[in-house]
Amino acid sequence: MTQAYRMIVRQHGGPDVIEREDMDTPVLAHGQVLVATEAIGLNYIDTYFRTGLYPGDLPLTLGQEGAGRVAAVGPGVTAFSVGDRVASGTGKGSYTTHWVVSQDQLVALPDSIDSTDAAAMMLKGMTAEFPLRQTTRVRPGHS
Repeated sequence: MTQAYRMIVRQHGGPDVIEREDMDTPVLAHGQVLVATEAIGLNYIDTYFRTGLYPGDLPLTLGQEGAGRVAAVGPGVTAFSVGDRVASGTGKGSYTTHWVVSQDQLVALPDSIDSTDAAAMMLKGMTAEFPLRQTTRVRPGHS
């Protein structure tokens, strides 16, 4: 693998506490997928973790959503293969070159959606889906 790195925070604070850190190739556990990150989503939740508004163990690798290609699969992974295009809006630690995500937190990307768009829409899509399908069922004639 090429040089891998991640963006972490070792203390809570402003953007100045974000550091780039080299990292070793992650070892995959059962059901995990290694994604070569092509794009990440930037969200308020990342700011909340960075500032300490939301609790998180430090050091903390930032990022909640991203997209890329499967670089490796761990034991028990059946849904994806090396080279597949994938995205996630619930995998923690996407601010990295190589992101470890559980296969059940990934979706396959069709060719019609590029990685940049996918990384930007995952959390927003889940946010929109919740009130439209979980809270109430929007039907013809609703506004």
